[in-house]
Amino acid sequence: MLREKIKAAAVHAAPVYMNKVDSLHKVTSLISQAASESIALLAFPEVFVPGFPYFTNCYPPNAATVALYAEQSVVVSDDLGEVQAACATHKVVVVLGISERMRGGHTLFNSIVTIDADGTILGVHRKVQPTWAERLVWGQGSGYTLRTYNPKDTEYRIGGLACWEHTINGARQALIDQGQHIHVGCWPALDILEGFEDVACAQIEALMKTHALTAQVFVLCPSSYVDDTCLQWMEKNLGPQDKVKAGGGWTAIIHPFCSFIAGPYQASQDGFVIGEINLAQLDLVKAYVDGAGHYKRPEVFNLEVDMTQRWMDEPDIVGPIPWNKS
Repeated sequence: MLREKIKAAAVHAAPVYMNKVDSLHKVTSLISQAASESIALLAFPEVFVPGFPYFTNCYPPNAATVALYAEQSVVVSDDLGEVQAACATHKVVVVLGISERMRGGHTLFNSIVTIDADGTILGVHRKVQPTWAERLVWGQGSGYTLRTYNPKDTEYRIGGLACWEHTINGARQALIDQGQHIHVGCWPALDILEGFEDVACAQIEALMKTHALTAQVFVLCPSSYVDDTCLQWMEKNLGPQDKVKAGGGWTAIIHPFCSFIAGPYQASQDGFVIGEINLAQLDLVKAYVDGAGHYKRPEVFNLEVDMTQRWMDEPDIVGPIPWNKS
């Protein structure tokens, strides 16, 4: 039985768009701020560094723009030293969405990095299926990175998925089968996209509550919003557009029985959605339904997840990768 209580926060913020260095500085600043509020677990939005590639929804395909995005994408662990140091200094577990570039290469992935409170990179998850126009930017992650992690000196296992990857039921079940207790669902602002204004937040809420109940996990749902750094970068570099507007985002912390622990928060302003995760509450939830136990019915259903290495660098980014203090 688990008895740990965790003060957790989902970040609702905008990155410094298409600026890796400044966005990483913002990450470390938010980690410091979180520590000052005694937050032990901090979750960031999808591809917070260097921001979501909204240009794929606004302009015709352009390889030169993807090349610019690749230049601002994060190499694990080369670019994450300051973030690891901030985690170790402030004793905060961080889950960070990044656009990842393979070390020494050019292929990109929509990735989620989990960093322990001692600065160790526990691992990286690469989104297994980019959605729609995202395929112009990111490659497909493999099952090798579909993992959960147990931060040091904690009772919980944590894992995450990005955006509409939550519609892949097999990906969610793979995390359930690993005994997940806390889930991070990383999202960008979608309700500012043409055609999604009236449905995006309802979709996010539905997917996050679905995983909360079917996995019997606490869900952190961090989200970004679109600010002037994004809109101005696109207009300056690519021209006028009317497909993406300012604002958006839907950030919350959700209980396994689908009630809101905190949020939802929707505003064009940086902030934390903060709540207490009480793992002891899983006792009652699991008495009703246990997706990794008595509700699994393994004699009826059998999920096979191919966790074979597919990309040459995967062993290097699926940790642990200790923080190099030098």
